[in-house]
Amino acid sequence: MKKATALPAPIPDGSAAERLRQLHAILRHEAALGHHPEPALIAVSKNFDATAIQPLLDAGQRRFGENRVQEAAAKWPPLLKANPGIELHLVGQLQSNKAAAAVELFQAIHSLDRPSLVRALARACDAAGRQPMLFAQVNIGAEPQKGGVAIDALPALLAAAEAAGLRVSGLMAVPPAGKDPAPYFALLAKLARRHGLDRLSMGMSSDYALAARLGATHVRIGTALFGQREIVKQL
Repeated sequence: MKKATALPAPIPDGSAAERLRQLHAILRHEAALGHHPEPALIAVSKNFDATAIQPLLDAGQRRFGENRVQEAAAKWPPLLKANPGIELHLVGQLQSNKAAAAVELFQAIHSLDRPSLVRALARACDAAGRQPMLFAQVNIGAEPQKGGVAIDALPALLAAAEAAGLRVSGLMAVPPAGKDPAPYFALLAKLARRHGLDRLSMGMSSDYALAARLGATHVRIGTALFGQREIVKQL
């Protein structure tokens, strides 16, 4: 296998359909170099409205990521009704008091990171009779300003989730900005193997190619698909 490098991932251009095609081609190529399947591409649509999202829907994209429950609940119901087969992923931090709404709206939650959220999600899943795919978010760089469970607290969090009846499918992490992400991606993969988890949510617009080569099963791509975000009024 060729050595993974920390070169910035390519940023495609052209129409929504062309950007999507280019991204899939890069992901397939990089994943093959690492002897992995192509990861699922999550189009992170936070701060973008239906006008920006619809071209990607028209191009066949069906997995989308949002950072906030309130924003997703405000804009996605009409899109869900008009476009069958959409899979929504919550990729931002989740407050415990929003757990019930998140379980109702999202097919996957990438930010399970503390015992109080385990308890809130367990109650919400029991009430809804369904459970989204769950990723435990790991603070892979031990950064105090970031969410995520500390590496040494991960076993206890996974045990608490299992005891509460939650099925954790994988791990998610965001490497420290400005550092080579390769060691952090490799560490996340090692932690997943150690705990018998087969899904890895890692890689964004700046490093998705490297993440695919190192075994990501889900990449979260926003800017490379949508361009720079405009800040919208918080809901």
